[in-house]
Amino acid sequence: MDFMSDALANGQKLRVLTLVDTHTRECLALASGPYFRGADVARVLTRLGTTRGLPAVIQCDNGTEFTSRALDHWAWTNRVQLDFSRPGKPTDNATIESFNASVRRECLSEHYFSTLAEAQVVLGIFRDEYNNHRPHSSLGQKTPAEIYAGTRTTADSGEVPKRVA
Repeated sequence: MDFMSDALANGQKLRVLTLVDTHTRECLALASGPYFRGADVARVLTRLGTTRGLPAVIQCDNGTEFTSRALDHWAWTNRVQLDFSRPGKPTDNATIESFNASVRRECLSEHYFSTLAEAQVVLGIFRDEYNNHRPHSSLGQKTPAEIYAGTRTTADSGEVPKRVA
């Protein structure tokens, strides 16, 4: 889990919360807004938990949104361990850093957003294409959705990812 920053055409700040399953490489969330607090991150994770289940561990950096009391309380309540990377060591969470580079190169740098709503629509299109239509060499030329579907058919019902970045 990580954040990216950009700006709208009018100069308004744009923040993007990125969340990737380290096993399937599936992008679980690309949430955009002018800012995020720990409580906002917790709301995104709660929504994700109702549709996908919650992982045992979430990797993240030491940003204020991730070290907040609100997110700490959410993690404790939901029995999710927050695994913080060492300061100045982005390679501790290489999966999300690689994904963020793709988002920057193929989405944020390619579009000029007028509104937050437009940014969310374009990010949703990118997420759909990334998960469902783009084969990944690290997944044996399968898409993340294919890997997730295979995991679901072979796993016990209710099994959730062990680790999310």
